[in-house]
Amino acid sequence: MKVAILGSTGLVGNLLLNELIESEKISEIRNLTRKEILSTKPKLKNYKIDFENLENYKSLFEVDATISCLGTTIKTAGSKEAFKKVDFDYVVNSAKISFQAGVKKFLVISAMGVDANSMIFYNQVKGQMESALKEIGFSSLQIYRPSLLIGERKEFRIGEEIGNFVGNLFGFAFIGDLKKYKPIHASLVVKSMLNGLLTRNDKNLLIESNEMNV
Repeated sequence: MKVAILGSTGLVGNLLLNELIESEKISEIRNLTRKEILSTKPKLKNYKIDFENLENYKSLFEVDATISCLGTTIKTAGSKEAFKKVDFDYVVNSAKISFQAGVKKFLVISAMGVDANSMIFYNQVKGQMESALKEIGFSSLQIYRPSLLIGERKEFRIGEEIGNFVGNLFGFAFIGDLKKYKPIHASLVVKSMLNGLLTRNDKNLLIESNEMNV
């Protein structure tokens, strides 16, 4: 299987990239990033691209599946507009180009509790992104909604630091209906996504956080 991945420098994306490299079922990985990255892995092809002009790279999306791990925060992006450009525009545009290039399977990381009509801007944008992806028409669209992520990031995110603390101290309390709110380690998200990539072909597959904890 040939795959294209976006957002491989983030917490989940980086772990997933490593798993794709190790998987014998993946023959080629096209890693699309904003910065040039060198690699000695034969099946890993790194491409520096301009996310503002994704249509110029359609040939790079001629793969079996595209994986989007793109995501930022309003604080990191600098404004609501800049945040939406990454979490909505870049994701949806890459999906549209993937579909035009013949991609059948598209995987994306969203977030728990998203809602296109939410009063919370973050949840609203993520919900709008999900809705836009469903309209494209992929044979298999897979949406993963993790709770607060546990893991080591290169950048500091206060929300996820709180998630680490809460998960370690009160993890036992997240049972029953509360289970989906339990902070989740990024490695479990990656395991779920890799399994979906290799074995699932559902039209619109939605995986909530508690369903990844397997």
